[in-house]
Amino acid sequence: MALSRLGEPGHAGIRDAVRQWGAVEALDRFVRGAATMNGVHPQRFCAEQLAQDRRHGEQLGARVLIPGDTDWPRQLADLEAPPLCLWARGPLDLAAATERSVALVGARSATAYGTQIAADLAVGLSERGFAIVSGGAYGIDAAAHRGALAVGGDTVAVMAGGIDRLYPASHTQLLGTIATHGAVLTEQPPGVAPIGSRFLSRNRIIAALSNGTVVVEASLRSGSLNTAGHAERIARPVGAVPGPITSMQSAGCHEFIRDMRAVLVTDAGEVADLMGTLGLDLAPVKRGEHRQTDDLEPDDRTLFEALPVRGHADVATLSRAVNSTDRAVRAGLGRLELRGLAETDGGHGWRKARDNTRGSTGPGR
Repeated sequence: MALSRLGEPGHAGIRDAVRQWGAVEALDRFVRGAATMNGVHPQRFCAEQLAQDRRHGEQLGARVLIPGDTDWPRQLADLEAPPLCLWARGPLDLAAATERSVALVGARSATAYGTQIAADLAVGLSERGFAIVSGGAYGIDAAAHRGALAVGGDTVAVMAGGIDRLYPASHTQLLGTIATHGAVLTEQPPGVAPIGSRFLSRNRIIAALSNGTVVVEASLRSGSLNTAGHAERIARPVGAVPGPITSMQSAGCHEFIRDMRAVLVTDAGEVADLMGTLGLDLAPVKRGEHRQTDDLEPDDRTLFEALPVRGHADVATLSRAVNSTDRAVRAGLGRLELRGLAETDGGHGWRKARDNTRGSTGPGR
């Protein structure tokens, strides 16, 4: 907790000092001046501030997690600069919930299309047992959290400021609901303001907490692409939802797909297939409408296509149309009639059966 006040999250020097000496000795060296480096401010530490942080956290119902705790998410160790500690509000066991989780991120100024897709994905993934991780922001983030909450799923919101600085302020009710049923967490000490660079830093936590990241809607300069980049660096799969090719809010998703940095995903089943358990979360194969004509032999299909929809054609006419013999055409007509694809007028004329005219594949179809 004290070290988190000495510098910005992810500070390479603090990270290396903790790895070399351990947290206690690293703090001691910084405070005594035995170790100095740019960006580390030992004057920010005092016992009174530490005690105040603890009291503030307790008043908010927040708990502090450190590596080694039972509910510390182990996958954070994949980061080059993992958080020193996490402040968390909410009953969710972070270690258990994030073992099977997906980050859903995207544009703050999302379109109606984007927010609908984000909510649908969150619902479908929650119903498949995935926790939803996002940043609590406007647009895609909020839609993802609300989708999970709507079906009683687990959801985690990662903040860029202190645990007492829920942001944006207009999402206080949403974030309060997440804190009641899921978890709101941050690596920043209480009182720290959420500023631009801290959003980019917290994105690495969103990426590392999850089995993979899905970008639902993003412009070419969207911060959500930063989250996807963090996921790439720690070998997590990245999915992207396509949007209208004319929408700048989807241009970043299209760029990631085009550059083969993301897999195109369109529904929860495809996301689960990409990020779930191998062999257990397979997406169902999508097929077009099956028609009775799909499995016809080539000659019978050609004959079926030659049959008129209105009126009737005799065998001789059909033989010329398909360049075959009368005998072969009669045999083919018999097979088509048995399958309910052709009907006769009781004499010598034939046509497509009235219930199967949709099977027609005439010119240009």
